[in-house]
Amino acid sequence: MSFLGPAAAVASPPAAEVHTLATRAVEALEVGPLEATLYGLLAIVWIAGLLVVTGLALIYLERKVAGHFQCRLGPMRVGPHGVFQTLADTVKLLVKEDFVPDRADRVLHVVAPFLALASTMLLMVIMPFSPTLQVADMNVGVIYVTAISGFSVMGILLAGWSSNNKWSLIGAMRAGAQIVSYGISATLALLVVVLFSGTLRLSEIVQSQADGWWIWRAHGVGLVAFLVYLVASTAEINRTPFDIPEGESELTAGFHTEYSGIRFAFFFLAEFINMFLVAGFAATFFFGGWMPFHVGGFAAFNATMDVVPPFVWFGAKTCVLIFVIMWFRWTFPRLRVDQLMRLEWKVLLPIGFVNLFAAAFVVLYGFYFFAGP
Repeated sequence: MSFLGPAAAVASPPAAEVHTLATRAVEALEVGPLEATLYGLLAIVWIAGLLVVTGLALIYLERKVAGHFQCRLGPMRVGPHGVFQTLADTVKLLVKEDFVPDRADRVLHVVAPFLALASTMLLMVIMPFSPTLQVADMNVGVIYVTAISGFSVMGILLAGWSSNNKWSLIGAMRAGAQIVSYGISATLALLVVVLFSGTLRLSEIVQSQADGWWIWRAHGVGLVAFLVYLVASTAEINRTPFDIPEGESELTAGFHTEYSGIRFAFFFLAEFINMFLVAGFAATFFFGGWMPFHVGGFAAFNATMDVVPPFVWFGAKTCVLIFVIMWFRWTFPRLRVDQLMRLEWKVLLPIGFVNLFAAAFVVLYGFYFFAGP
């Protein structure tokens, strides 16, 4: 599928069977409603289980990575190498008192954490883990990703405003400005891959990289787009060095200062799941997703790479990118709010526009040095 004409035809994805849970449910509906319902329940269990397991694993990994960067061990006492420490902290948050300030807007205060977590769940639905391990594959997948990514700011803004706390409100306003601003640069970076692949469907973007990943096959503009996306998306999820909404020296805990117990856990979980989503989409758009690593002309090597299951390839690429994002946290100092906005509007955004125009020029005139068949 291509809507860019002959220039994009070189990137046409090879034929491959992508069988999502949604398509299986539709096929099962022809047999009976019970079978379709079972696939729907399977999708819900998959997403819920993935959220919990991924969140716990990433929190533990963050602590261990931080420990080794700081020449210490990290959690070691609760379970072997501290593997149950995160589980113990989860139980603590679940049984902790859930406090709502007296003058807070109780309804919005309660709803805000669910909105923050809902956007992560909606994005997890479209993540292509493998040709058969994907809940839904939309023909406007890229538009869906950019739209839902901006939806998370609603939960943060409501949390800060409903808490009736000036520090929370300032943190929420910072977060809103930051997420909306950096979301523009992240979208521009993704559009570069859309130009080269000629499709908005995520599974087809993955398949378009069968002859080479877009980070190098897009001839320079792909690498620039990846770097812009990595910086912009790190800022979009409020990770260090862009964690201005949670500046402890200024705003205590920022927009979630007045949250405790399970509602605070929702914000905490959403932050780590967003890190997984950012890394997963970066792997999908720039590193071939679940596609194996191939070297042209080395048939034996390529055949060996094909033995590795697709979801393992996706997981390995995502884990490497997650480590890079964690690496940022323990390497760069926190920016000031003015530096943060200057970086977006005066540096990243101009680079993103110039890079997108350059990509359009390459696609339009067919300047492909590594053209596919």
